[in-house]
Amino acid sequence: MTLTDVTISPDLTPDIASKIPAHQHVYAHLRTLILFGDLAPGQAVTIQGLTSLLNAGMTPVREALRRLIAEGALIHQGNRRVVVPSLTAADTEELGFIRKTLEPELARRATTRMTPEGLDRLTQTDVLLNSAIARGDIGEYLTRNYQFHAQIYSCADAPITSETVDRLWLRFGPSLRVVCGRFGTLNLPDKHADLLAAFQNRDAAAAAHAMAEDVAQGMRQIQASL
Repeated sequence: MTLTDVTISPDLTPDIASKIPAHQHVYAHLRTLILFGDLAPGQAVTIQGLTSLLNAGMTPVREALRRLIAEGALIHQGNRRVVVPSLTAADTEELGFIRKTLEPELARRATTRMTPEGLDRLTQTDVLLNSAIARGDIGEYLTRNYQFHAQIYSCADAPITSETVDRLWLRFGPSLRVVCGRFGTLNLPDKHADLLAAFQNRDAAAAAHAMAEDVAQGMRQIQASL
C-alpha cells in the first residue's frame, strides 16, 4: 500500500476489480475510514461490527485488522475488539519530530524531480483543497490534503521514506478530523502556496522549509485539540 493507494479505484473494470482479493478491498476501505477520521480516536470496533459495516466476511476483516494493527493504526483490546489509538501529548511531540525530519527531505527531493505535468496536477489538487476549505467540507479537505502530500512524496522517488511517512499519517490522520471539528476548515494551516512556488522556482531549500512549516503548524493544531 502506497501513499496514493487510499482506496481501490472506482475506475477499475469489473474484470480487474474482481481479481483483487477480498481482503485487499476490505483493508483499503477500513484504512480510509481510519485515515480520514470516520473512525474516531478512541473508538472501539468489533470484528462482527466491521463485517456489517464493510459488508464483508469474517476472514478478510480479520486479515485487514491484522495488517492495520501491525501498522499501528489500530490497537487490539481483546474480546475481538480493536480501537483507534488516541494521541497523547508525548505521541504528538514524537510524531512531529519524525515528520519534520522526513517530510521536508521528501519535499526537497521532489523539487528536482517535479515535472511540469506533475506541478499542474499538484496545483489542481490544491485548487480543489482550497475550494473544500471555503465550503467547510471537512471530508473533501482531508482527502485533498492527503492527496496533495501524497503527490509530492510520490514525486520524491524515495519509497522507503514515503512508506514510513504514510504509516505516520495513519497515526495522526484521525486526529486531523478532530481538529477540523473544533477549529473549522477556515482556520487550518496551509503552506501549500509556498510549496507550489518553491517547486515552480525549483528551490529545494524553500520547499523543505515550507514543508517543515506546514508540518509544524498542523501538529500544533493537533496538540491544541487534545
